[in-house]
Amino acid sequence: MSRMERQCWGYLLVLSCLFQTLSAHSDFYTSIGHMTDLLYTEKDLVTSLKNYITAEENKLKQVKQWAEKLDVLSAIAMQDPEGFLGNPVNAFKLMKRLNTEWGDLESLVLKDTKEGFISNLTLQRQHFPTDEDQTGAAKALLRLQDTYRLDTNTISTGDLPGVTHKSPMTVEDCFELGKIAYSEVDYYHTELWMEQALKQLDEGEESTVDKVTVLDYLSYAIYQQGDLGRALELTKRLLMLDPEHQRANGNLKYFEFQLINQRKAQAQEAQKAQEEGKERRKRLTSDASKKKKRFREPVPERKMYEMLCRGEGIKLTPRRQRRLFCRYFDNHGHPKYLLSPVKQEDEWDRPYIVRYHDIISHGEIEKVKELAKPRLRRATISNPITGVLETAPYRISKSAWLTAYEHPMIDQINQRIEDLTGLEMDTAEELQVANYGVGGQYEPHFDFGRKDEPDAFKELGTGNRIATWLFYMSDVAAGGATVFPDVGAAVWPKKGTAVFWYNLFPSGEGDYSTRHAACPVLVGNKWVSNKWIHERGQEFRRPCGLNETA
Repeated sequence: MSRMERQCWGYLLVLSCLFQTLSAHSDFYTSIGHMTDLLYTEKDLVTSLKNYITAEENKLKQVKQWAEKLDVLSAIAMQDPEGFLGNPVNAFKLMKRLNTEWGDLESLVLKDTKEGFISNLTLQRQHFPTDEDQTGAAKALLRLQDTYRLDTNTISTGDLPGVTHKSPMTVEDCFELGKIAYSEVDYYHTELWMEQALKQLDEGEESTVDKVTVLDYLSYAIYQQGDLGRALELTKRLLMLDPEHQRANGNLKYFEFQLINQRKAQAQEAQKAQEEGKERRKRLTSDASKKKKRFREPVPERKMYEMLCRGEGIKLTPRRQRRLFCRYFDNHGHPKYLLSPVKQEDEWDRPYIVRYHDIISHGEIEKVKELAKPRLRRATISNPITGVLETAPYRISKSAWLTAYEHPMIDQINQRIEDLTGLEMDTAEELQVANYGVGGQYEPHFDFGRKDEPDAFKELGTGNRIATWLFYMSDVAAGGATVFPDVGAAVWPKKGTAVFWYNLFPSGEGDYSTRHAACPVLVGNKWVSNKWIHERGQEFRRPCGLNETA
């Protein structure tokens, strides 16, 4: 190989390593575990910045001492310039200062002390979050606001449930959130956050963002939502602050014109309704109320999902609650658990969900996280049409797969799941470890392949996902529940526990009541690991049933 070829291969190797590094550090906002690396990066930059400041301060100190010394000397010399220079020592020192010392001072002033800091900043910048990360984190805050019904002031003041490190938001922070919502054509959240920014400005908070800019965004967002009267009021307030604002002057005329037309239309509608007569309105009202009493609208899945995330809408009646028990479980006298059974708790009856307590130790959790963290990548979903794995905005987390041969502990964990469930692990998927990001969630989904997805797990050759085992590897301060919207069930994370349920009936038909979701993490860091167990190999461990849904 020639020297030039070796150089080319060297450059390609460097580029390849750089690309892998950048790829590994993309989508920071989807994993709190990966985001912790950014804190160390920032700490290193702060140290570098402080070193730069110290160097600048030392330089200025020397310059200041020089200036003060010369100021005193000049004051004495200017009292009697000729007499002063009559002293040959003073004459020599003047020549020396102007010829040499001022040159040294010039070199000191021009000395570049920022080089070390800039070099470090340039090096670290390649690992910085991107615009996508900032937008993703902003959308996560808005999602949390909606799911947990938080007002903007609660978020801005940092008064979130379970928070240990309170962090208030500045006007700039609120304005940036509003701007991101605006760029997404989300005028509802634009209004909320621009109002919060304006509120903090009105309360006297100092900011680089001015009221005129905030009012400009706010008035337009409110106009887009149909409130012309309020949009007009805010525009007038803007013009009081900046009478020459070109866009506001144009909007003022347009809003006034539209408001006149709106009021005319409303008056015509009111007159028309009055002419139709009270009797017809009564009849319509009566019919509507009867219809309302006769038919109760089902709660939409999205609404039920958010209610369950807040701890509302759980449908377990006292009678059903009495049928749920806790027990010491040995899986029908399994030799390993005969003398030391595990603690098992019924979480739900239909579908049957059980929780195992103290089933994974702190040491095991830390080892699993240690093995998984370097290989965490943005979690994907299987496209129901193409079958291709792709990222999705409704799944905000990073995941990694750990095989049994990588570490004896993984093999032990897999064996533990087999011993407790009685199901074959050789055909199960590898242990998947997931860490959720800012507002991390996974919206309602099925673990099993439905009839309209016949090729869901065809390439694995192990049949459908018969069951799900889910370890909770961290406590979560607020949010992060696993919820089942169709049945109104909610299971809350508890470190060291695991939950288990069957996705398929013994007949092999899918249990649609197992549709579930991971609620957004409001405060905290959520780590889980799961095992998807497949049909193949379970023929004698869970025999097929003749009843389709039992």
